[in-house]
Amino acid sequence: MTAKEYLSQAYRLDQRIASKLEMVESLNELAMRCTTTITGMPRNPSKSTSPMADTVLKIIDLQDEINRDLESLVDLKREISLVIREVEYNEYRTILEKRYISNKSWPEIAVELGYNLRHLYRLHDAALNKVRIPEDVTVCHY
Repeated sequence: MTAKEYLSQAYRLDQRIASKLEMVESLNELAMRCTTTITGMPRNPSKSTSPMADTVLKIIDLQDEINRDLESLVDLKREISLVIREVEYNEYRTILEKRYISNKSWPEIAVELGYNLRHLYRLHDAALNKVRIPEDVTVCHY
């Protein structure tokens, strides 16, 4: 695994969490639209009696999954922060933290630090060369 792949794990996990949050919002909207139909027809005993209850259970399951992912994200960002802290130069650490911990875009970082993009990319490449990935990490976790 490259240093860039290792550091990018938090961003990818954050994107997955955002996607799941959108799914929860969509399910909440669906739950609000669920209605009960009262008929005299017999029902299938193996089928759930309430579409709203099914939707609410799905929302709860998804929220539990999001909470687990958030815990993982916090742990991963803590681990990545420790790795970045080991980088020798303060300027390199700042660039890596803004990109991989704060998830800022290259133009945002360039403006904040007063660099043009080309120079920022060169510094980033040099910073990645200074990153020491923990030996016990062999594959991306997320």
